[in-house]
Amino acid sequence: MAAEKNHGLIIVYTGDGKGKTTAALGMALRAMGYGWKIAILQFVKGTWKTGEREFLKKTGGGITYEQLGIGFVTWKPTRPFEEHLDAAHQAWDRAKNIVMSDEYDLIILDEINNATRFKLLPVDDVLKLIEEKPERLHIVLTGRGADQRIIDRADLVTEMKMVKHPFEKGKMAARGIDY
Repeated sequence: MAAEKNHGLIIVYTGDGKGKTTAALGMALRAMGYGWKIAILQFVKGTWKTGEREFLKKTGGGITYEQLGIGFVTWKPTRPFEEHLDAAHQAWDRAKNIVMSDEYDLIILDEINNATRFKLLPVDDVLKLIEEKPERLHIVLTGRGADQRIIDRADLVTEMKMVKHPFEKGKMAARGIDY
């Protein structure tokens, strides 16, 4: 039976393994094939030059894509926590407006689980938005450490498990593979 576009799902990609954002972007690519209107909002990553950003700048792709936040809060932070907190709240206001606009079929809140895990955003606010979203809207939440309450509320949860990663041998993230 084909999935109905008018009954939105809450999808979570979490875990310590690679592939959470990649899975969400793959879903966006699939949805594009059906002419869906898509928004990708990246929390925490800041202004990193990523392959997906470069692709969408070149093609447009029909996707609303915004890098929000000011960068990673725990991995080599370069700014005070308070600045991350302020940026996360601005990002959250933007996300709420986009979700409630009822203009999109699929919205990816990339790395939002990290924003809640590091106390940049309250989990209760995320749960409230999920409950108030337009019924037909599909929302994907990515990032390590998804809160159990979000997992319990989700319709589909996938946990990426790291088995082996080049980072363990001191190799840095690879362009085109990791970002």
